Amino acid sequence: MVKVVNIVTSGSLGTELDLENVYRDVGAIGEYDPNKYPAVYFRFKEDAPLVTLYRTGKYIVTGADSKEEAYSIRDRFLGLLAEQGMIAEQDDEWFRIQNLVCTAELGESLNLNALAIGLGLEMTEYEPEQFPGLTYRPTGTDSVVLLFASGRVVITGSPDLDTAEETFAALQEEVTDLLAID
Repeated sequence: MVKVVNIVTSGSLGTELDLENVYRDVGAIGEYDPNKYPAVYFRFKEDAPLVTLYRTGKYIVTGADSKEEAYSIRDRFLGLLAEQGMIAEQDDEWFRIQNLVCTAELGESLNLNALAIGLGLEMTEYEPEQFPGLTYRPTGTDSVVLLFASGRVVITGSPDLDTAEETFAALQEEVTDLLAID
């Protein structure tokens, strides 16, 4: 079963903002240090998703674990800006899901050296001295798959859950075929 663990969305307010004023007006919800990063961070609760707002009016929401949570945080963010008079109404120019991060289990231990060869050296990266997982870029999708020796799988780059599930199903089939060869 593929489980969504993080959704990254982005949007645009369609207007530029003075970040100093934004930060001053939002109080404790915001965090801003232009010497470290040129954006205001908004977090409505300690464990809530993070909204990053740039001077251009573009913003990113990270840390949501469902589409509903991403849209809810967006609505709360827009409501705050409208309430403070920073935007005319509680609306944005555009908003979309950019990336899902999902996890799944293959259910068995993996020989990553053998998988790197079996899946194709041109589509895999495996350097265990630098990172314990095998990076696999399957053809026909923008998804990137990280495989670990434990059988745990992380799928990134999918625009929706269906794509992540299709990527995982194809991976399961490939791994099953490769294990049958051993």
